[in-house]
Formats: sequence, structure tokens, C-alpha cells
Amino acid sequence: MSLRTLLAADTVTHLPGVYDPPTAALAVRAGHHAAHLSGAACAALDLGLPDLGYVHGTHIAARAAAIVPHLRKRPLLADADTGYGDALQAVWTARRYAAAGVSGLHLEDQVQPKRCGHLAGKELIGVVAAARKIRAVAEAGTGLVIVARTDAYSEHGLAEAIERAVAYTAAGADAVFLEGVDDPADLARAHEATGAPLVVNRSEAAGPRPVAGDAELAAAGVRLILHPVAPLLAALAAARDVYESLAATGRVTRERLPWRDFTDLVGQDEALALDARYATEAGRS
Repeated sequence: MSLRTLLAADTVTHLPGVYDPPTAALAVRAGHHAAHLSGAACAALDLGLPDLGYVHGTHIAARAAAIVPHLRKRPLLADADTGYGDALQAVWTARRYAAAGVSGLHLEDQVQPKRCGHLAGKELIGVVAAARKIRAVAEAGTGLVIVARTDAYSEHGLAEAIERAVAYTAAGADAVFLEGVDDPADLARAHEATGAPLVVNRSEAAGPRPVAGDAELAAAGVRLILHPVAPLLAALAAARDVYESLAATGRVTRERLPWRDFTDLVGQDEALALDARYATEAGRS
């Protein structure tokens, strides 16, 4: 099922964060129809740094290329930050993402270098410049779904966020993502103004926030809900517990994925069967 199909539906689809081949395989086995790749996750895992503009599209495209085959044709929506420059650089980013097998990207209207969307002090580029960037990506012919993200809400309020979303939709965005907007009534206003499907972010970076039900959000025009770092934070919490247990007692008491499940996840049986087949044929020659 494509991202465009999910956006055209009248229901909500949850996109879990994936960040390597095993997590992609786990998402598929859990029954997810699509997944998300976070810039914050890439900054942490590739560079050990926070989401403050250190990561580049090359990092995300390289990680996406390793992930996509393990999603088994499920689409991957990837964070493209600001496009890493102006329109020219955003088009190059889109082409790299498409070559990596990414199905869609979200492009935001902060200045470069950007800040995590949940931090104070964000600065935005002008709406005309941001719309021009979206238009350039839309006209680049990559086939990528374009989700236009605006960070205007926390700095300037809902009215400007909606105004920008309208401009970005007119420029060619397939969906809009109003960072920080959670209230179904506010989302419905944005959906009515833009006519575009909406994307909502449920990152733990924002702290505790009201969580409306899927049916209410779908009625407000929401089609995709992102959970960009939830699996990563869960995995790191589990790893922390294991390290602390080993340091304290030399033993691990926490539940772990069985080794057999791990080898199944990474395709060991298939690899061994292939190896045995060709080893046998080689022995006959």
C-alpha cells in the first residue's frame, strides 16, 4: 500500500520509527503498513549528537537505503529537515532519497541549521521562500510524496501556521504537518483551509500532550500519525537496564529477544540454505 493510498483513505495510519534493518523487519511483522525515519534518530545513531542541524540528507539517505529492502514494499516516510539548503539543495536531497527507495519526505520551514521542533527559539524562513522550495521538489519528478511541515504554531500561533500550510499546499505539497498542533478542532480548521490530508507528530520530545482518538483525528483530516523515536527510546531503556545489571551483578535478568528469533529476523536460515545449495553444487563439479 503506497503512501498516497494511505493519504487518500478516510482512516488514520500510525507510522512507527524504524532506524535499521532489524527494526524495519519487526515493524513489518507487527503488521504496520508504513514506517518513518527520524532525523533525530539518525543524528543520535550516526553521530552521537542532538537534533540541532548536525545531520545531513546523506546520512538519512544512506540509512534509508539499508532499511527499505527490509520493509518488504511498505513505504518509508523520511525526515528531510529543511532540505539542507534552498530549493537547489532540496531538489538534490529529494533525488537522493528517491534513489535510496524512500517513498516520501517531510520538508520544514525553519532556517538552516534547524532546531528540534520541540525546542524554543526556532526561526522560520519567509513563506514565499519556503513555498518555492516545495514547488521545486514537487517539480523535480522524483515521485516522492511531499509532506510540508511548518513550525509556525509555537512561535506565531495557529493562524500563521494555517496560512503557511495553505501556501505550501498550493505549491504542490501532498500533505501538511503543523508541528505542535494536537487539538482536533484546530486540525479540522487546517484541513478545511488547505483541503490537504494532515500529518500529526507524537514524538516523546514534546513531553506529555493530549492524545485524541483515531476516529476523532480522522474526522479532522488526519491521515498519518508519526511515532518517530518511540521504538528507539524503548530499545535504549532496555539496553541501559542490561548494562546496569551486568555492571552490578554480572547477570542479565531482563527479558530479551530469543536468539532464534533474532537469527530468523536477519534471515540466517535462508542464508545457510543458499550457502548449502551452492556448496553442494560446487562439490559436484
